[in-house]
Amino acid sequence: MYPLVSKTSSLNLPDVPPKCLSNLVEHPLEYHCHGLIYLLNGYVNKQNCRIWSEANPQVYVETPLHPEKLTVWCALWAGGIIGPYFFKNDEGHNVTVNRDQYRAMITNFFIPKLNNHDVQELWFQQDGATCHTDRATIYLLKDTFGDRLISRFGPVNWPPRSCDLTPLDYFLRGYEKALVYADKPQTFDHLEDNIRRVIVDIRPQMLEKVIEN
Repeated sequence: MYPLVSKTSSLNLPDVPPKCLSNLVEHPLEYHCHGLIYLLNGYVNKQNCRIWSEANPQVYVETPLHPEKLTVWCALWAGGIIGPYFFKNDEGHNVTVNRDQYRAMITNFFIPKLNNHDVQELWFQQDGATCHTDRATIYLLKDTFGDRLISRFGPVNWPPRSCDLTPLDYFLRGYEKALVYADKPQTFDHLEDNIRRVIVDIRPQMLEKVIEN
């Protein structure tokens, strides 16, 4: 199915620095990061699910206004995965990510994990979600990665309306969720255990193949 659009605008790829485009394909020391959302109650994200019918089925499904969900962050590169990181409040409850929580994760979890790398050789890419691109967070990432930051408001701007086709989108999202839900977890603790297990079992050899593709 293809959605109807009333107006389109062109994406000016020549504006993207050539070294950025080639780096996305060839550079093995690039971290792509993304957040994934997991649910247990059968809630369907209507933005990702459309039903086409000749007649109105007159069906409704009652769901909570804000279903409890588990938000997970990972950073992936050809040599491994940093994460998973589960966003929780001080009481240990699952939360929706805001700018302060995201920046705290970058500061206290992600950056310390980079100690085994030469940061001067690393690139970092994130999407343009508002909580990712708060001014203080961008300053923090620029201080860490310099000009090797691919992000909205970053030194290398992630092109607007560009395909969000990072390895986390075309590989990790589907691969991980298929295995995580295989034994039908009924609690978030069980779900977290499954996520950790799946991530740990992904070998660098598999990630190298993913990056090559």
